[in-house]
Amino acid sequence: MTELERLEIVRRVHAGASFRAIARALRVDRKTVAHVIHTYEQQREMPSSALPRPRPRRSQLDAYADHIAALIERYPDITAVRLDEELRAKGFTGGYTIVKERLRRLRPHATRAPVIRFETGPGVQAQMDYSSFDIAFTEEGRRRVYAFSYILGYSRRRYLRFVEGQDFATTVREHVRAFEYLAGAATVCLYDNMKVVVHGWDGEQPVYNTRFLAFAFHYGFRPWACRPRRPQTKGKIEKPFFHITTHLLNARTFASLAHLNAFVAETWLPQIDARPHATTGRPPLVLWEEERAHLVPLPAHAYDTAAVVYRVVGPEWHIPYTQNFYSVPWSHIGLALPVRVTETELVVYGPGLKEVTRHTLEPPGAGRRVTKPEHAPGRDEQRRHEQLAARFSELGPDGPRFFEALVRTRRYGKDEAHRVLALLATYTRADLVAALERACRFRAFSLTAIERILTAQAQPKPPLLALAEEVTLPRDGVLGHDPVPPRSTADYLALLDTADGPEDEEPA
Repeated sequence: MTELERLEIVRRVHAGASFRAIARALRVDRKTVAHVIHTYEQQREMPSSALPRPRPRRSQLDAYADHIAALIERYPDITAVRLDEELRAKGFTGGYTIVKERLRRLRPHATRAPVIRFETGPGVQAQMDYSSFDIAFTEEGRRRVYAFSYILGYSRRRYLRFVEGQDFATTVREHVRAFEYLAGAATVCLYDNMKVVVHGWDGEQPVYNTRFLAFAFHYGFRPWACRPRRPQTKGKIEKPFFHITTHLLNARTFASLAHLNAFVAETWLPQIDARPHATTGRPPLVLWEEERAHLVPLPAHAYDTAAVVYRVVGPEWHIPYTQNFYSVPWSHIGLALPVRVTETELVVYGPGLKEVTRHTLEPPGAGRRVTKPEHAPGRDEQRRHEQLAARFSELGPDGPRFFEALVRTRRYGKDEAHRVLALLATYTRADLVAALERACRFRAFSLTAIERILTAQAQPKPPLLALAEEVTLPRDGVLGHDPVPPRSTADYLALLDTADGPEDEEPA
């Protein structure tokens, strides 16, 4: 009879079942049930020292016990693989597993040094970190969100908010909110190796993100990167994440992310602040009143946390951002424009850093097209013609010639001109200038001709350059102008056929 069967008999007796019922249910003899219960009651009444101890099983390694002890004494760091090799050289034929288990029992284990709690004075230190949570919202469905947490080391008062990402703009924005919520910043803040704060390590020296350092200098605190794989260094911030799971999110349902954040700010954080802390024995709000005078005061002006990205205006005079499309004046087709993105707005600037337009920010991934009627090409064809001519005049000496011929010879010449300018989103300005020069040389005045020339003679921009959200400004400081000069037409002479073809033939 197995031990599980004996335990089941004892459990059923404690539940009030008779020996007969137990024997019938488990299909054993009634005497067997009685014997199990009799033995169980004897063991309960007998002192533990008098209980019979099981005789240890003999092992094949017992014959090599002295040799194993000698090897461990001489080579304390010997591995199980090497020990197995030495034993087999002595005639051992057993399995490797029992060798590994015997070594684990015999070799003394180094005791892990206890983690000493490190306390700091008022305003000296804070800790910040993220933690991810998958939450099933009743209105928005299940989605992954991230808890941004900033906690003061002395008072244990914290700021908590759930966000959708862990990018630079979000991290800096939540820092600003935390500083305003706590009426200041601690002198030092501990971080792990998040890329927003630390680019990498040079030996034992962390290499900080220069953008985050600029933000830290603005508020007068010092970031401190903890060594990798040492979560106990930030124990004050790590433990509260477990509290979020077991208390904040436990047995509660939230309609949306906004609902969750409203509950945290209006109900949960005030309750935590008023409750005595398990370590300090005092409420965080009371200790914070002592600490606030030691915090670094807030600057006169808050740090601008808006993200700045570059976007190329497409042929439909819209720019993409997080799978939504926002209109700009059609005359900016093909230009790479700086875009400033706040929490609620998307602001587009022209080449001279003058504001062009602004839109209310749509939810990421909504696939919406936001269009202002005044951005569309107007009915004033003369004005439209002049603006397109001005744009093509920026594309080298053949730009105006190509445009005038395109409008004169093609039925929808102005629409094709829009799409020619939009090719700047895929090819460099130098390549487009060279394509216009070649098209004029062959009198091939059409969008198709330009596309064919670029396909045959130019390479599209690398994906990381074409799709990057942050592009370095040109060295000349002029937005919208490529710092690489146009190629000379002499570079293309080798591509021309030796035999002269018809002047109006389109190049292959």
